[in-house]
Amino acid sequence: MAFKPNIGKKLPLLAFLMLLIYSCMKLPQTISIQESSEKSAQKAKDLQGKTSIKLADGLQLNLWATDSLAPDPVAMDIDHLGRVYLTRTNRQKNSEFDIRGHRDWMTESIGLQSVEDRRAFLRKTFAPERSKVNEWLEDLNGDGSHDWRDLAVERDEIWRLEDQNGDGMADKSTRILNDFFTEVTDVAGGLLVTAKNIFVAIAPDLWKINYKKGEVGKKTSIANGYAVHIGFSGHGMSGVTEGPDGRIYWNIGDIGANVTTVDGRNLPNPNSGIISRANPDGSDFEIFATGLRNTHEFAFDEYGNLISSDNDGDHPGESERLVHVVEGSDAGWRSNWQYGKYTDPKNNRYNVWMEEKLFKPRWEGQAAYIIPPIMNYHNGPTGMVYNPGTALGSAWKNKFFLVEFVGTPARSPIWAFDLKPKGATFELKSETNVVTGILPTGIEFGPDGALYIADWVNGWGTKNYGRVWKLDVTAEKNDLAAERRETKRLMELDYEAQSNEQLGELLKYADMRIRQKSQFELVRRGGKGLGILTQAISQREHQLARIHGIWGVGQLTRSNPKYGSILLPLLKDADTEIIVQAAKMLGDANITAAGPELIPFLQHESPRLRFYAAEALGQLKHAPALEPLIALLKANNDEDLYIRHAAVLALSRIGQAEPLIALANNSSKALRTAAVLVLRKLKHEKIALFLNDADEYIVTEAAPGHQRRFVHPGSTACFGRYAEGKEIYRRSAVA
Repeated sequence: MAFKPNIGKKLPLLAFLMLLIYSCMKLPQTISIQESSEKSAQKAKDLQGKTSIKLADGLQLNLWATDSLAPDPVAMDIDHLGRVYLTRTNRQKNSEFDIRGHRDWMTESIGLQSVEDRRAFLRKTFAPERSKVNEWLEDLNGDGSHDWRDLAVERDEIWRLEDQNGDGMADKSTRILNDFFTEVTDVAGGLLVTAKNIFVAIAPDLWKINYKKGEVGKKTSIANGYAVHIGFSGHGMSGVTEGPDGRIYWNIGDIGANVTTVDGRNLPNPNSGIISRANPDGSDFEIFATGLRNTHEFAFDEYGNLISSDNDGDHPGESERLVHVVEGSDAGWRSNWQYGKYTDPKNNRYNVWMEEKLFKPRWEGQAAYIIPPIMNYHNGPTGMVYNPGTALGSAWKNKFFLVEFVGTPARSPIWAFDLKPKGATFELKSETNVVTGILPTGIEFGPDGALYIADWVNGWGTKNYGRVWKLDVTAEKNDLAAERRETKRLMELDYEAQSNEQLGELLKYADMRIRQKSQFELVRRGGKGLGILTQAISQREHQLARIHGIWGVGQLTRSNPKYGSILLPLLKDADTEIIVQAAKMLGDANITAAGPELIPFLQHESPRLRFYAAEALGQLKHAPALEPLIALLKANNDEDLYIRHAAVLALSRIGQAEPLIALANNSSKALRTAAVLVLRKLKHEKIALFLNDADEYIVTEAAPGHQRRFVHPGSTACFGRYAEGKEIYRRSAVA
């Protein structure tokens, strides 16, 4: 940071010297805290005696890192050696704003459309000439002025915690990064540590940081444009995860995004939360899902299904939502649904989100453009993981683990739940309250099979301390002890040093982390690893090995379409799930030869296969599938919303409007509804034909796609007279 004197204003000598020293010194990245085993053990004993913990049967909880080693943990990850990484924010003091504390900003904030708009707003609001008005803002850079430059001082951090002596408790904590400080920088809410890189989600960027042999290197932004609005604190970027397809997935809450990709494309979505994905270098960026409020974290199961829980809008009578997120889905939330109750009395009588019950599971008459939740679920979801296969004990296999964070330990449990199929999606099978009595933020399974929990301790504000706990099964319930020891050994392997044959065997292993490491290494080897992936697909004894083989070949096919010939024969496989996974990869890689083979699956008895066949046909833009997709919609008759979504998305990608326009007088309500949804996606003017429909539901769906009259930017509704002689309906704008 270059020192720039404040012209025209005399600084006290001490302040001047402090500023000069601050400006010239190089702030240290790395600092370490060491704690003796005796001190840690005593702290743990004292603390656990004072902490009221409730555990599910067969579990035990022990302190792994004491208060001094884990300051204010936000996001969490664990590397292959069992070292715990935490992000720590310093921004609550001066530069992380919550709109509830600045209600006079709300109207202008909701009108912001890009990060540059937000930057301009902050520089105007905190202009140097307004220093007197903004004296509540601490003068962090010591230049005597309370202005926007004070927002560019506080830095976020990454800490690495490790148990060096192997006694079961962390004894060393090292700050490995102290960075990210502009006036528009948000909180580091997402963290992923891989073999060679660290990915940090801290708006406005997703950063890729070289990380080899424990040393932090060059950082590169692989996507820019996150955090458009000033909204609720804690709604920033988070959830950075490696997908089974080799992409990086991450999300931001409803402070929105207007993304510029590494290849210069612009993808605006400023008014809702999104889940994004891209290759690890930022290429092939996509917005995967929209309409979310604040999913925080999500998890993939062993079949690649993406599950999350989305925060509610803090309106009386609603609840958080358990969601199955699929490509192109819209969950219905818009950031302006939040604010009318604060600033515009005219809008307090009508709230689109609440009045139209967009937050509820599917009900008759619900808006058709959204994918509703599986069910309403627990409060304040933050950390989320899926049991990789050998963690804890066999009673916890196939379970998702979800944190409920509400600011107090007594009401912030961790839940374990599992799902069962329901059509092309899922429903809750069972759930268990795992642990109550701590205040978790991030959770992650370690190489040893235990669940590690970052503890915020209490309240909502930073405190300069925190904890990490280790949740595990008791000795008598540890029926996977041998498997867990082997998993730990395999997690520590150097996969680049393994032979192709060894990697092939590991594709069959019971823990999905090991299978994925093997898959990714074989993909890295390109053609040299292809034979092993093909062998994994060809064998019939291990279904999950076949699926990882398909995912690996899919990764290679995205780079070189010739490998699609390996996947095409799988569309004739006897295992329906293998056909599903092959269809996903063929569509993803745009292998057009798959189109004719996929069409018959639109009539398959499996709703899951019908869904993914439709999705793949849309990705291929396979025009001959148009009429079969319409037939699928008619047969589905709006019973399975996921199948309707996949068919509508496919038809919009094929892009032929006339056959949809022709459905305006069709006797099937399901077809007319689908036609409206497709034409809305295409922004086609002929959607106006559906304003004459005899069914008010169709008219209601058609109106926002035909004519939008946006009222005040802070409004929560747009209004349109949908049919002559009818009352004025209010329907959410979906722009």
